[in-house]
Amino acid sequence: MTPSHATTPGERLERLNRELVECRRCPRLVEWRERVAREKRAAFRDQEYWGRPVPGFGDPVARLLILGLAPAAHGGNRTGRIFTGDRSGDWLFGSLHRTGFANQPTSVSRGDGLALRDCYITAPVKCAPPDNKPLPEERDTCAPWLTEELGLLDVRVVVALGAFAWDQTLRHFGPVRPRPRFGHAAEAPLPGGRTLLGSYHVSQQNTSTRRLTADMLDAVFWRARVLLGGREPK
Repeated sequence: MTPSHATTPGERLERLNRELVECRRCPRLVEWRERVAREKRAAFRDQEYWGRPVPGFGDPVARLLILGLAPAAHGGNRTGRIFTGDRSGDWLFGSLHRTGFANQPTSVSRGDGLALRDCYITAPVKCAPPDNKPLPEERDTCAPWLTEELGLLDVRVVVALGAFAWDQTLRHFGPVRPRPRFGHAAEAPLPGGRTLLGSYHVSQQNTSTRRLTADMLDAVFWRARVLLGGREPK
């Protein structure tokens, strides 16, 4: 997929992402993402939706990888950047800012100045799925994109947002035996000296019910920072 003459990690990721955004391999996802982009949500009726696969983004030499599930229909599918322009992103970027992995606490568009430090964010499924539930065959069809993406990164810590991301991390970095169980703040070793951390997903379902609080989320990213050689705040 990625031409061999690309020299830096950033250039190689950029070339991969240019291929990715043209992908049409999953008919159900293509139909859904494009229908959402045409019909739009009333609050965004004057905006042009992205309506294509959403690539990962962040620091190309990051040691921390954050793995989600898939772009939100009116978040990443609208803005073209995962976790951008929705409440889940507000929670995630707020925490990354507090823990030193992002230069600002919010993100509303691709050109809003957000920069991630030592952190890269992506998802196993690159297109917004109906009801936020990709089918197993869609997950499998999309898997080669994630495999190639991970091959261009040199991550040491993975934060999996939710059980789906936890399972896909073990699938792509494993196998790990015995298989570790997902839970908030769960921690497990991965091959190659990497570490997997679990967090409840930053979905509104979790944050509005306080199943996930800001302190709980921050604690996971402070733990990631410690694993990367940093220190927690006093």
